[in-house]
Parts: sequence; C-alpha cells; structure tokens
Amino acid sequence: MVIIKNQKEIGAIRQSCRLAAETLKWVGSLIRPGISTLYLNDNAHHYLVEHGGVPAPLHYNGYPKSICTSVNDVVCHGIPSDKTILKNGDIINIDITAILDGYYGDVSASYPVGQISPEAEKLLKVVKDALDKSIKTLKPGKYLNECVGQVIEPYVKKFGFSVVRELGGHGVGLQFHEEPFVYHFDIKRKDILLEPGMVFTIEPMVNCSRDWRIVLNSKDHWTVTTRDGSLSAQFEHTILITPTGHEVLTAI
Repeated sequence: MVIIKNQKEIGAIRQSCRLAAETLKWVGSLIRPGISTLYLNDNAHHYLVEHGGVPAPLHYNGYPKSICTSVNDVVCHGIPSDKTILKNGDIINIDITAILDGYYGDVSASYPVGQISPEAEKLLKVVKDALDKSIKTLKPGKYLNECVGQVIEPYVKKFGFSVVRELGGHGVGLQFHEEPFVYHFDIKRKDILLEPGMVFTIEPMVNCSRDWRIVLNSKDHWTVTTRDGSLSAQFEHTILITPTGHEVLTAI
C-alpha cells in the first residue's frame, strides 16, 4: 500500500533529502583519478554523521558500507573498496540514502572520472535528460507509468540504450523502501494513480547497449553488472507529489 505522507512527515523527509543531496554534492566534488571508492565512502559517512544523519545502507540486509559506488559496467550496489581505484575514463555512480531524525532521503548521480569517451558522455547526458523529462510530467491525476516508463524507455531507446528492468525506484520517507515499485520501462498498463502526499524515487539505470539484462555477483550478493559488459549509468531524485504538481526533494 502506498503511504500518503502528512505535512509533518513531508517536512521531515524534505530535511533528510536535503542532507542526502548535500552529501552527494560533497562526495561528487572529491571524484578524481587515483582515489579509491572506499575513500568516497568514508567521506560520505563522516559528512552524514557530522550533520546529524545516519547512512541508511550501512548494515541494511547485511550491506557492509555507507554508500554504493558503481563503476563502469556496475549497474548498482557497488561496494566501496580500497582495491577499487578510479582511473581516467571511468564513470561512477554514487548512491546516498540519509536517515535524519528517523526519516529517509535518497539520491544518486553518475560522474565522469577525468576525461571520458564521447560514448560515456552521451550516456550520462541521456540518462540525466530522461530523468528530467520524466519528472516534468508528474502531477496528481496522472498514472505513474504514464509519467515514468512511457517517458524514459522510448527516450533512451532512441540513442541505442536500454533500461534495466529487474530494478526500479520505490516509495521512500518513513522507510528505506516502500510501495510503489517504480518501473522505468513501459509496463503497458495503468498502475498507480498519483496523489498529493506520495513520495517516491525515480532512478533509471540505463545500459550503453540494447541489452538490458543484468547479473548479480554470486560472491558478495550485492554488486549488479551488465550482462554484456557495457557501461551503465544512473541518476536519481526523491519526488513529492503536490496538489498542483511535484517537488524534487533532493534538488539543491
């Protein structure tokens, strides 16, 4: 069941989303060739704690770190490590979920590391543009798939890319993951009717090929990669449906 948030809850979720976004901005500024993904994790952890927050991923269902760092063909849930050293030409997604006073805010973005290829640049731009186009359509009375899957999938396919199907966005705020599940491809049906007070993420994961299939690492049971080894990128915002439209809670 989709949870409709009241004004008090919305105010608190807005603050947790702001902290998540500020943490992402700080960590993003640190990205450069030669650093480890563990370095980014540790800086994010310290920033969150110093500002009164808690990193939601840490120990969540056994996840060992405070953020997710997904490099190149890693679609999501990449585990920070001192052995993963960023190099010129990489792309990396940083995914941060903050808990502040018991409320959750979730955001992610993909970044270039040094000078990246034209193909990688195109991928980052297309995914960000797809997310922005989807968000602009959100308002009460429309259906979730109408605003998300029916916008994002056709757009990225024009560039020869594909939307990951097994993973999606989710409700958030009172818990880390709530209803609804947010599909980023067209499910060919009406699903959730948007109402004021709904809070959820849109976070398309897009592969730099026509193959949307993914593989789960059988050793760590977290890291998800593209099946064909192609690059993958993701951008994410937490969105509130308002009486007249929407508010991007993780925008700063």
